[in-house]
Amino acid sequence: MPTSVALSTASVYPESTAHAFAYAAKVGYDAMEVMVGIDALSQQVSAVKQLSDHHELPIVAIHSPCLLFTQRVWGTEPWGKLQRSAEMADAVGAEVVVVHPPFRWQREYAAGFVEGIAALEKETGMAFAVENMYPWRASSKRGADRGVEMYVPGWDPSEESYANQTIDLSHAAIARSDVVSMAERMGSRLRHVHLTDGSGSAKDEHLVPGRGVMEAGAFLRHLALTGFDGHIVLEINTRKCSTREERERDLVESLEFTREHFVVPTSHG
Repeated sequence: MPTSVALSTASVYPESTAHAFAYAAKVGYDAMEVMVGIDALSQQVSAVKQLSDHHELPIVAIHSPCLLFTQRVWGTEPWGKLQRSAEMADAVGAEVVVVHPPFRWQREYAAGFVEGIAALEKETGMAFAVENMYPWRASSKRGADRGVEMYVPGWDPSEESYANQTIDLSHAAIARSDVVSMAERMGSRLRHVHLTDGSGSAKDEHLVPGRGVMEAGAFLRHLALTGFDGHIVLEINTRKCSTREERERDLVESLEFTREHFVVPTSHG
């Protein structure tokens, strides 16, 4: 099955999940990733499935509500939220649940996270693709950045034993990580990609790929050459777009960039 190019519903925020499906269908994306968030519709299995059916766009992944601003979505018990994410993924035909490593203050959750993810995968049959995060950086008075580790067991999943992993280029930009090297460390465990970009600042920018310093095109070419067969999901920030037309142009540019650079070599017998 060829790698699909999907759109994350987070890419059209502050517009809704429903708008994201409409944009994706109009622009020509292959599939969707649903970010379960503060948009009430994104939390409802029946509504999400109805959008998928109406726009004839399959859902390849559910992003669990594990961000700072979604800490109270689906309750506050982290394992329960992951269980519900798996149930939604199963109901809508998705193969992957995207999850972030625990925050440091989630001590009980963090203590058994690696083993707990493996147990959930075995129990549900779902791939829980743990996403790379970053040290939280603050500039000192001397101008040097100081990194604070806010994720446990760590922000780089390639250093852990997770069977399924996600690379996000905006997060890698903050951490100043080499995403090709990270992909090589992950090997076949790299299941999912959040394609975006970043400038290397301390902000999680989620730029249109190609507008930052992460050499997103070279990363896509590396994936194609190494036989990546997971999902490529555009997860960009369009909040600064002043019109729907401007937002749509960013979505088109992102899709065209991906299809230009992710080209699987054809074998000639």
